[in-house]
Formats: sequence, structure tokens, C-alpha cells
Amino acid sequence: MTSSPTSTPTPSLPPARTDLSVLTVPAFKDNYLWIIHDGANAAVVDPGDAEPILQALQAHGLALTAILLTHHHADHIGGVARLLEHASVPVFGPRNDGIDAVTHPLGEGERVSVPGLDLALSVLDVPGHTLGHIAYVRETPGAHWLFCGDTLFGAGCGRLFEGTPAQMAASLAKLAALPDDTLVYCAHEYTLSNLRFAEAVEPGNVALKMRVENDSRMRGTNLPTVPSNIAIEKATNPFLRATEPGIVASLVAAGRLAPGGDAVAAFAALREWKNVF
Repeated sequence: MTSSPTSTPTPSLPPARTDLSVLTVPAFKDNYLWIIHDGANAAVVDPGDAEPILQALQAHGLALTAILLTHHHADHIGGVARLLEHASVPVFGPRNDGIDAVTHPLGEGERVSVPGLDLALSVLDVPGHTLGHIAYVRETPGAHWLFCGDTLFGAGCGRLFEGTPAQMAASLAKLAALPDDTLVYCAHEYTLSNLRFAEAVEPGNVALKMRVENDSRMRGTNLPTVPSNIAIEKATNPFLRATEPGIVASLVAAGRLAPGGDAVAAFAALREWKNVF
């Protein structure tokens, strides 16, 4: 009787890593730079300063594989040249915002497969702060992320340096339509000052009072107040709530909006008030 030949099992390779995390990298006075990584490779969003990014990459043992930009302001792109000296990687950014370093120009409806990461991002045009501003959205169920630069902030929005109130209102409405659990990775720690304004224009908002208490505790221990999420922003951010009766009443009472003004007029009045608040 002959025995059947035996075969040695082929050892299986460990599965490729697909878990992703986002590192918060403070810079300048109040900027946040974001590093998306899987423990080995990393993409950086809006690197206004290269040095804290390089330090974070080294500290976490990460290899830079891509740069993602939302708009052309120096505190968002100032570190790009230095990072490209460190690693020759693709630079994704807005098609119409005048950034020379961009190698992969993007606009509304396009998708990015981020090199080195199991990460797909969709692109939204969100003009207002600048004319060519874009945002990146991760749509993976259970991990909805938004990298929105200076369009949407915690309890606020960006100033209108180039765009119109109608453009910014439409951009914010586009972001507000994202799933409620979408994490909002904005680029600045402006939340407490924005909340002070929000309280002034909508003092009866209970959710807003709760957010003030929570975010004040966070900042009291030097923790970031962001990312927030879309649900929190819709409940407390006056720029997503410009047509709420309480806010409209405040605008009219302050002489900043004529009774019966439309939604864009209310948004414009709110933004102008915040500029001098």
C-alpha cells in the first residue's frame, strides 16, 4: 500500500493593512495640518509648514506618499516645496486656484486613489473663501471624513476673500448634505471664538450651549475641538443655520437684515457681522 503524497501548506502572507488613521499636526498659531496614514505610508493635507510634518513622519515611522491641497493660501501650501525635497510624491490640488506645485489638478466629481494607501476620496468644488477651493470626502461606510480647508470651521466658516456670499452659501449647503457622521477635518482652531459669535446670534439654542461647555473643556486641557461632525455643525453652526427663525430675528434686530430678506442675504449679513464681531 502506497501512501498518498503529502503537500506542505504554502504559508499565507499577512493581509495588506487597510486601517487608516488621521494624525493632528498643530502649526503656526492655530492651524491644523492632517496626516492620513496606515502605520506605514502617509498622505498630508494642506502642509503649510514642512517641519512639523517631517517631525511627525519620523516620529511615527511613516513614508510620505502624497500631498493633498485644498486652496492656494500660504498657510496651506507653504511647506510643499520642502516636502518635495524630502520625497518626490504627487501633489493633488484644485484645478483653478493657481497652485504651481499641483501635479494632479482636480475638480468637482473627480476621485482620487491616494498612492500608498487604501483610500479613495471624492472631490467637491467649494468656492467662497477662494474661487478654486476644493474639499476631499471619504465615503467609506462607518468612516466618513471631510477635509474642507478653510470653507467650514467648527461653528464657523471661512472669510470671503475671493468668492461671493451666494457661492459660499452654496458650498456650505453642499457640505451640510453629507452624512451626519462625517468627521469635519478643518484647518484651524477657531471654534471657541466662533461659538461666542454663535451664542450672540442664537442665544436660545440648547445644543449650542452644550457644545460651548464641551469644547471649552477640550481647550482647557489643550485638546483640539476638531474634528467635529456634520450633525454637530448643523445643530450649532450659525452659517449652516442662517435661515433659522432665531438667527433671522437677531439679524433683523441688529439692523443687519431687512425683514423678508432671502437666504443669501441672511448669510451675507451673518458673515459681515462675524467679520467685525
